[in-house]
Amino acid sequence: MWAPTACNEQVWRFIVVTDHSMLHKVKLISPGLYGNPPALIVVCQDSKEAQLKGGSMGPKFLAIADAAMASQNIMLYAYSLGLGTCVIASFHREALQTILSLPCSIVPIFIVSVGYPDCSPRVPVRKKEVIWFNEYK
Repeated sequence: MWAPTACNEQVWRFIVVTDHSMLHKVKLISPGLYGNPPALIVVCQDSKEAQLKGGSMGPKFLAIADAAMASQNIMLYAYSLGLGTCVIASFHREALQTILSLPCSIVPIFIVSVGYPDCSPRVPVRKKEVIWFNEYK
């Protein structure tokens, strides 16, 4: 809830899924969802509200950026509690809307899987040359 949003419009919506049957259904339409997490947080946008408040940029960019920032906050907080997370964007949106009984204006953007990791993954190697000052050289 404390993630920044474009003009503080807060068009994101969150659905927490913990029911075993619902988790199974979501897994069937989400090829990017691995394992059997005990919880999912579906990060959505209210596309009508995003369009109203942000014009064409609202649902196409601003609400997605807002959802990404909220997802990162969710992941950081989960990590502070010893939980593991993963953002999933590989899922069938219309099927997920049906499974969750979402109205057509509430559009899923990401799924954040939340669970207890078996181990801590190694930190991946990061590129070193990604920041430039004043101009790109």
